[in-house]
Amino acid sequence: MAKKKVEEKINLDSILFKCRDILRQARNSGSFFEKRDMMLTLVFLRFIGEKYEDGLENLRKSLIAEGLDPDDPQIVEAFFDDSTFTDGTYNLQPEARWSTIINTPAPGLNVALDAALRSMAANDKNLKGCFVEGTFTQRNLAPNDIKKLVDEVNKISHKAFGEEKDLIGRVYEYFLKEFAVNATKEEGEYYTPHDVVQLIAAMIEPFDGKLYDPCCGSGGMFIQSADIVKSRKGDLSGMNVYGQEKEAATYRLAKMNLVLRGISHNLGSESDSTFTHDLHKGIYFDYIMANPPFNLKGWFDENLRNDARWADYETPPESNANYAWILHILSHLRPLNGVAGFLLANGALGDSDTVRIRQKLIENDAVEAIVILPRELFITTDISVTLWILNRNKKGGIYHDRQLRNREHEILFMDLRTWTENPVKNENKKKVQLTSEQIERAAGIYHTWQTEGTDGTSYAVPELYRSVGIEEIKRNGWSLVPSKYIEFIDHDLEIDFPTEMRRIQNEMRELIAQEKQSQKMLEDAFRGIGYGIE
Repeated sequence: MAKKKVEEKINLDSILFKCRDILRQARNSGSFFEKRDMMLTLVFLRFIGEKYEDGLENLRKSLIAEGLDPDDPQIVEAFFDDSTFTDGTYNLQPEARWSTIINTPAPGLNVALDAALRSMAANDKNLKGCFVEGTFTQRNLAPNDIKKLVDEVNKISHKAFGEEKDLIGRVYEYFLKEFAVNATKEEGEYYTPHDVVQLIAAMIEPFDGKLYDPCCGSGGMFIQSADIVKSRKGDLSGMNVYGQEKEAATYRLAKMNLVLRGISHNLGSESDSTFTHDLHKGIYFDYIMANPPFNLKGWFDENLRNDARWADYETPPESNANYAWILHILSHLRPLNGVAGFLLANGALGDSDTVRIRQKLIENDAVEAIVILPRELFITTDISVTLWILNRNKKGGIYHDRQLRNREHEILFMDLRTWTENPVKNENKKKVQLTSEQIERAAGIYHTWQTEGTDGTSYAVPELYRSVGIEEIKRNGWSLVPSKYIEFIDHDLEIDFPTEMRRIQNEMRELIAQEKQSQKMLEDAFRGIGYGIE
């Protein structure tokens, strides 16, 4: 009987591993950032080309359904020669199509790839600034190397990998892990995991209005938030995305990522520092989601000493940008109803050099919730971090069809550090993720606390969450460390030691009796087959 052929499952990591090795061994492959740029640009070309091909196929089906012949020369001229798609698909010129690239002989690939990039940038303003001139010809990989790289990328399909995930972000994260010799923590080279973005979005519900990320990285917050909006509402038309990114390469990546997903966006006209050149100055946002670089140093400029963003507080410490991020985010929240969810290192909860800023934030009722997250959520760092939620409206009212109560001078503290029972397999280092049930539970705790009918003075579960009034926070020196407020039980005190010892002794007696019985059965068996037992 012939063996049934088992279809090999294509694994994204194995493809990227091969690409990594090709780039490592290739002559002239450049720095970590240049390798990353080449890979991400190739993935972009692959995906936007595949979307174009899908668009043509859908167009053919629509014409056939209308009784038209898609191969008729007049129909081709009218519909295909200058295709217009209603779903955000880009009409690519022949030189920019993946079918052209993949069929180009190896010696001409570097030139063909740069020609594709020039064609796209020239034909669509949204793609202007996405690409570095001469990305491939300046590196000029050997024909055999660039051909092997293109063939590997050709195996990646958004049908298999990209529908439910931020695939370009996933590739970005992979190359951070594998090439991150230059990507230090202070440079903020973090990719926010999908489950963490889901948690933030589930809590602040950015379903309409203006969404802003002041350090947007590869655009993952926007991509994943858009996916959540589509799953809830099915329509992105009410969502307006604004962002800023300091690193030029990452800024280009974010633009590519958003263009690929058909998300309308404003990332400013260039890459630049959010602190020294706020590209969205004076604009207020309904929602802010962010994962700023943890404990960023070197952020300060003398011109920032009297900046309007912290005029009502005081200048944040020059040694660490955590509170500069907080006050920048607060300055952009829409008065009366803006909500922000963002991540910071845990040290920001109780730093002694920021206590006066923290006190005023609490007294001004800007802080609504503090959520400690588990360790090992990030691949590029193993530290535990905090989700901060700022809210301009703690007085109550209708919010996303929920009647909120007055929560003035209350803060909800949550500690999720024990939620580590869901390890991620096939990673080089320990990693956990939050399940959809855990995300729903955390958001439910927060939303129930907000909702009319909840008594904030008694809203608590030991070792998980507690609602705390401002007077108790004041007595604790304006600290926002959850362990100062959430009740933790000494489980050793719950043990009845005499009873526990009797239980253990009884179990030991049973084990010894079982062992003796097993030995006797073994001896009887040997005797039964003629072996003597001495």
